[in-house]
Amino acid sequence: MSDPATMRAGLLATRDAAATTVGTITVDSYTRVGDNTGAALALARGSAMNGYPITAHSRRTTRRVLHGLGFPVQVRHGSAMPGDIVSALVAAGMHATEGGPVSYCLPYSRLPLRDSVENWTRASERLAAVPDHHMETFGGCMMGQLCPPSVLVAITVLEALFFRQRGLRSISLSYAQQTSPAQDVEAVAALTSLAGELLPDVDWHVVIYAYMGVFPRTPAGARRLMAEAARLAVTTGAARLIVKTEAEVHRIPSVAENVAALEHAGDVAALCTPAPADGRDTETYAEARAMIDAVLDLDADVGIALDKGFSAGYLDVPFCLHPDNAGRARSYLDQDGQLRWSATGSLPIGGPSAHRRDMTSSDLLAALSYMERRCDTN
Repeated sequence: MSDPATMRAGLLATRDAAATTVGTITVDSYTRVGDNTGAALALARGSAMNGYPITAHSRRTTRRVLHGLGFPVQVRHGSAMPGDIVSALVAAGMHATEGGPVSYCLPYSRLPLRDSVENWTRASERLAAVPDHHMETFGGCMMGQLCPPSVLVAITVLEALFFRQRGLRSISLSYAQQTSPAQDVEAVAALTSLAGELLPDVDWHVVIYAYMGVFPRTPAGARRLMAEAARLAVTTGAARLIVKTEAEVHRIPSVAENVAALEHAGDVAALCTPAPADGRDTETYAEARAMIDAVLDLDADVGIALDKGFSAGYLDVPFCLHPDNAGRARSYLDQDGQLRWSATGSLPIGGPSAHRRDMTSSDLLAALSYMERRCDTN
């Protein structure tokens, strides 16, 4: 929402939902690509934008948006050039944002990964100087779908280590709900175990994102999928859940629809019991640990190691077209809806298992709509 009054009204509605909530401000497309002049011109013309132009609005305006809300607000942006955004949010009195040098570069930008690492280094150090800062790595949400969980877990942990090295000590690690509830539970358990081992001096927690791919078309199917996300968050011991709405597949949801989704998730969560598992004796843990160790061995600086890791193919995101992604790893959905490797390229995890298969174009289309079909027909 680009209008400050509308943005504040949305935050108030989120705060007042019948659920435990935090607020978010998502920036517009001009700002996320560093076109601050374009954002300012659009604002001067009175044009509606697809987000809040935090660098174009004055610090005073944004402070008025936030005044007296009484709950945390996090800035979301999708930028490989986050410096001005972080400076603006800090100036407005905020201290929480999200992203990462990989997760906000490869899916959204053509910027070289090396440049993104440099940009995120400066922004992270700026945020680390702020009391009560918080950074959320978006690494567990790479491309949203069709990534075997181990690569998501590896990237989110490596980005957390990058942030830690830049002085940040309050970090959340993300994981996006995928196509198999059982595989998701294993993945979050592996993520939790790795974070416990590798981030001993960091105040960290896990945040779950509801499915980021093609959403069910029916209200019942959408609610079913959102309920699975809420159960995943609670049972695995995650601290937060980013929700989707029933309108997700049709259009941009309204504030009321977002509030309804928050309340639905809260109702489901209230019926669940945390039962976090030890993830160390799992395939996801073993693969993710192998990727993390291989990358960290490349350089003492985690940012440089990430760049080298992608160059070497030790990290490789299926179906990602960014020039710095090797593009040799491939995945597919097995008969149980679990994501498997069909080709591992140079990933340090050995070759794909015996049940490998090559994904055709029709297989890809079917995989992309798998959750829509499963939830709409059950």
